[in-house]
Amino acid sequence: MEDTKLAIDEADRAARYQSVKGQARDEMQEEVARQTRGDANRDRAAAIGSHLQEKAVTEISETETEIERGRMAARVSQVVDYLFYLIYSVIGLEILLELLGARETSGFKHFIDAITYPLLAPFQKLMPDVGSGRFEFKISYVFALFVYLLLHLAINGLLRMLAHRKTAV
Repeated sequence: MEDTKLAIDEADRAARYQSVKGQARDEMQEEVARQTRGDANRDRAAAIGSHLQEKAVTEISETETEIERGRMAARVSQVVDYLFYLIYSVIGLEILLELLGARETSGFKHFIDAITYPLLAPFQKLMPDVGSGRFEFKISYVFALFVYLLLHLAINGLLRMLAHRKTAV
C-alpha cells in the first residue's frame, strides 16, 4: 500500500515537474526569440539558451536520483515491515501460549521460547504477571509488543523522510 502511494506520489510529482518545466522553457524561448531579433543579442541569447539547457539536464538528473532513492527506501521499508510482522507474530504466539498454559516440556513451546528470548529478555519481570496456576497473562510481553510497534513506526517514518524530495527553503 505504501509502495503504491509512493509510486503515485512520485509519478504525480514528476508529471507536475515536467509540466512546469515545459511552460518555463516555452516562456524563456519566446523571450529569447524576442530578444534575438537583432544581431547584437544573438550571442547573449545563445549563452542563455545553453545555460537553460544545462540547468534542465541537471534538474532531470536530480529528479531521477530522487525517484531512485524513493524506490530504494520503499523496498527497505517492505523488508522492515516483514521483519517486524515476524516479531509481532512470535511475540503474540508467546503471549497466547503463556495465556493458554502451554506445557514447558513441549518442543514447540521450547522452540518459541528460544526464538522470543532475545526479543523479550529486556522486558521480563518488568511488570507483574497475572495468572492462575499455569495460565499466565504476561503484561511485560504486551508492553514489549507495544515498544516494538513504536520502533517499527519510527523506522518507517525515517524511511519516509529519506524517500521524499528535499525542498529548499
